[in-house]
Amino acid sequence: MSQVLVTGANGFVGRALCGALLQGGHQVTGLIRQPGGCPTGTQEWVHTGQNFAGLTEAWPDALQADCVVHLAARVHVMQDAAANPLAEFRATNVEGALRVAEAARAKGLRRMVFVSSIKAMAEADAGRPLREDAQPQPQDPYGQSKHEAEQVLVQYGNAFGLEIVIVRPPLVYGPDVRANFLRLMTALSKGLPLPLGAISAKRSLVYVDNLADALVHCVTAPQAAGQSFHVADGEDLTVAELARSLARHLQAPARLVPVPASWLRLAGSLTGRSAQVDRLIGSLQVDTSRIRTVLGWQPPYTTDQGLAATARWYRATH
Repeated sequence: MSQVLVTGANGFVGRALCGALLQGGHQVTGLIRQPGGCPTGTQEWVHTGQNFAGLTEAWPDALQADCVVHLAARVHVMQDAAANPLAEFRATNVEGALRVAEAARAKGLRRMVFVSSIKAMAEADAGRPLREDAQPQPQDPYGQSKHEAEQVLVQYGNAFGLEIVIVRPPLVYGPDVRANFLRLMTALSKGLPLPLGAISAKRSLVYVDNLADALVHCVTAPQAAGQSFHVADGEDLTVAELARSLARHLQAPARLVPVPASWLRLAGSLTGRSAQVDRLIGSLQVDTSRIRTVLGWQPPYTTDQGLAATARWYRATH
């Protein structure tokens, strides 16, 4: 049994992780900015310091932990209103993460699991699934900040003896999902025609409970120390296959129009949405063999089970 601190514990992934840790018999403290939203059994620590400022000084005397899982982040947004997006991402995702690492070391924690993003590596796979040792080529401020945070944390861990474990998930889905995945389900449930029928490129994705299970392994397994892992369901789908599976579970028609990818690219360039179109129609598969080999991890749920659970949640709440 471990004592685990989870930042962002009341978020989408945080709730799933806390639930998985508690089910495994671990003691869990959630480090959050506003009270509430954590699974029952999670001790809450509310800290409102901007980007974790003053975290070491605010550390509760009674809080002892073995590992911190750092989930809290400034997340990728499609239309960023910040005057300098990269500076904003760095302030939270790089400087904030380093403050968490410094507090963890000061309070005697042995390990920090940093949940990064596949966007720290690339937006596309260049013809073969992305491995952990690929040359990083982040394309936007979010991905760049995550890549920089990885580098800073590894350097800090090497210098001061804090075990750093990096996890890079691709698109995460499941109950309570937001953003594009939610919009896709809404469109499907309404029976709207979608120009996705001709997209053949495959994308890796990970069900939130599979990601949570992988993170538990990263918390507890001694051999995870110093490693970087890509985590996914292992059943990569085209966007068209994803839409059809979701529609089936939503009990809705999948009206997919076979619009050529070249037409979609042209529409993206004319509307200023080339990056969004590229993410939609481009291939982004990840290689998960390292976590399977090093930690013996296998996803406990299939993609179809994950999509079914996500659709059940949508039908019950929308």
